[in-house]
Amino acid sequence: MTISPFDHPLLTALLGDEDASVHFSAAAELAAMLDFERALAEVEAGLGVIPADAGNAIVTTIERFSPDTAALRKAAAQDGLVVPELVRQLRDAVGEPHARFVHFGATSQDVVDTGLVLRLKPILAILEDRLVGLAEGLAGLEGRFGSVRLIAVTRMQPAVPISVAARIGNWRKPLERHLVRLRGRRPDLLAVQLGGAAGTLDVLEAAGPTVRAALAARLGLADTPQWHSQRDAIADFASSLSLITASLGKLGQDVALMALGGTIALADGGRSSAMPHKQNPVKAEVLEALARFNAAQVAAMHEAAIHPVERSGSAWMLEWLVLPSMVVATAAALRQAGDMVGAIERMGA
Repeated sequence: MTISPFDHPLLTALLGDEDASVHFSAAAELAAMLDFERALAEVEAGLGVIPADAGNAIVTTIERFSPDTAALRKAAAQDGLVVPELVRQLRDAVGEPHARFVHFGATSQDVVDTGLVLRLKPILAILEDRLVGLAEGLAGLEGRFGSVRLIAVTRMQPAVPISVAARIGNWRKPLERHLVRLRGRRPDLLAVQLGGAAGTLDVLEAAGPTVRAALAARLGLADTPQWHSQRDAIADFASSLSLITASLGKLGQDVALMALGGTIALADGGRSSAMPHKQNPVKAEVLEALARFNAAQVAAMHEAAIHPVERSGSAWMLEWLVLPSMVVATAAALRQAGDMVGAIERMGA
């Protein structure tokens, strides 16, 4: 049983995307958190911030460590997140005299936020690859049908003759801009989070910036000062997701209207239980639905950017509620759009 269509056992092929959603699984999240703790111990030991023996003990323990997820679940209800219990379990596993060097100088938000961007990194690659593939598919359609004529529609009324290439251009050009924007946002979005208790790296003292830079390099992330309560990069990413699905929603809506008018033929229309003659433009409908979903969710992500003072619990939790669904919706929309474009057999009058 599930309350989300994005991981529903029957609806995921329609509205979900396994390639993206796997990065929001509990296993993926815990693995990313442990990657943070391992890298932190490695760089701190390498810089002499913690003893080398302690660093080796922590890294060796993490390699064979298996968290008690039932205890994590119970603790999350009390603590508001899993990190305090995860760190407690890890310290118990490391044992004395090295346990106190686990998580040294870090705070829970460092673990969660860096774990998030570590998982967003492969997701960005998925989105970028699909944008490229979709733009190429549209360019292929333009090569096949671009010179064919059809009647433009303005304000939902027939207007003047145009080429199919002109309409396809309205679909393809925004995708190329989305790709440029996504690639340009990588440095801001894929940045390490290390600030300690209040964002000042107080426990690490003068070594703090050096540890942060080394941690970023070890994890393949950008080095930037802590952004605990600065959520603009995350909100900006959410805005990009909504804009991508908006462009795909426009594509889907146009294809549905063209199917109604007979100016497009699709190879894989959906069946009707009552009318065998129908071929419903299901993929086009999905694109419009996911676009409207993300348009509604992006407002919540902007709400989640309102983090009071140095850290917020409630705004942070809102981000957890919304961002994964927006990511999966966008990945699903790109996948469905690619399939739909590949199924177009004819365009034009």
